[in-house]
Amino acid sequence: MLLSQIALSDGQRAVVCRDASGSHFVNGAKSVMALAQGAIGRGESLADAVASHGLGAPVDLAAAYAEGRMLLPVDHPDPAHLHLTGTGLTHLGSAATRDAMHAKADPEQMTDSMKMFRMGLEGGKPTAGAVGTEPEWFYKGNGHAATAPGQPLLSPGFAKDAGEEPEIAGIYLIGHDGTPFRLGFALGNEFSDHVTERGNYLWLAHSKLRPASFGPELLVGTLPADIRGQSRILRDGKVLWEKPFLSGEANMSHSLSNLEHHHFKYDLFRQPGDLHVHFFGTATLSFADGIRTEAGDVFEIEAPGFGLPLRNPLAVAAPETRARAVTSL
Repeated sequence: MLLSQIALSDGQRAVVCRDASGSHFVNGAKSVMALAQGAIGRGESLADAVASHGLGAPVDLAAAYAEGRMLLPVDHPDPAHLHLTGTGLTHLGSAATRDAMHAKADPEQMTDSMKMFRMGLEGGKPTAGAVGTEPEWFYKGNGHAATAPGQPLLSPGFAKDAGEEPEIAGIYLIGHDGTPFRLGFALGNEFSDHVTERGNYLWLAHSKLRPASFGPELLVGTLPADIRGQSRILRDGKVLWEKPFLSGEANMSHSLSNLEHHHFKYDLFRQPGDLHVHFFGTATLSFADGIRTEAGDVFEIEAPGFGLPLRNPLAVAAPETRARAVTSL
């Protein structure tokens, strides 16, 4: 089952369910978050909540996407209560890409990136009930940085690069007692500044404070163990760069349960009513192949089983000409 959210011509919004019978409105549903809250309150699954509402008229999702009416598959009425976070060096092959970026900055025989990756290989998939190695973790922002599918990813004027990261994101809602509930998974573009990161790996935190997109559809249920997708960049309507990307636990050095544990072990991230979008990492970057993106390029990420591809054009803000001033009160 896939869920999505679209804007209607009258300004209202609706939830759409795609299953074997096609795409249909979920009767009476205005948001996936409200559906999930109801399911938690009744002690049922999200799929059960959809079934309780029932399906209505068919929907042409591709047309809604083309018309710019596709919303994020899950959002929060207060953007400050949606958290965008992620983990890196989690995928087999990710260390080679990162190591190449950081080798110049860290001339030691083994970079910190490679050391972190090795730790994940050795302890990232603990036995059931055990706690494994901590992954690399980063913060991207809140709901104000969440960009809907089809909308531009805005690179700030001070950025040195504007590069895609094709990933799978887990979507979570925190229940009234602080329990994290996984709603499902979505395609994600964990948009980052790789030139800043390459300059010094301690600038990773700066490089990640960029907008991100996810969706357009939410996969409800179990994440496939072996995900084989495609990531591409279009320039002037033609493919500039294209490469397959792998995800799912069969292609990862950490288990999902280990990544989830190390995120939600913090009380801060178990506040009732908060939404979390957590990016699980990637090993595929156009930047590693020497690609420099330009305003107007279109990022496109797709994978079987996740519905429509995630597309976002790149926009670049005007550079700032002077230092940002702070006013004292």
